[in-house]
Amino acid sequence: MKIAIVAVGRLARSPETELVATYAERASAAGRALGLGPVSVIEVESRKPGKAAEAEALLPHLVDSHVIACDEHGKARPSRAFATELARLRDDGVRRVALVIGGADGLDPALLAAAQDRLAFGPQTWPHALARAMLAEQVYRAVTVLAGSPYHRD
Repeated sequence: MKIAIVAVGRLARSPETELVATYAERASAAGRALGLGPVSVIEVESRKPGKAAEAEALLPHLVDSHVIACDEHGKARPSRAFATELARLRDDGVRRVALVIGGADGLDPALLAAAQDRLAFGPQTWPHALARAMLAEQVYRAVTVLAGSPYHRD
């Protein structure tokens, strides 16, 4: 099952950008034997301001995907539960999961309504660069949990 982190905006060269790339590469390598990956990072920009325009830019990258929207009103999951959910989707025959991060004002209500699930990082507000790094790390952590690696400790 392919996994895509789809986010509004482009990150400049930064430590967070390097973290996202590192965790995506690690998850792709570790997940290959488990039928998870590759993990890709897709950055989109809209030509117009606003959530609706951002949703329009995101939509082509969500076709034929199980969409999980990152949203403050979503469900916060422990890492093992997130891993279990990814494994269930894979086992149910889902071919691609898109984990979506909106712009500074969040995701368009229509996109949120169309998403199959919502994921929250807890009650805090996080900068977009950190949210991407945290999401990429959680994907990697999920893969290691499913592989039985000692990376994750309860």
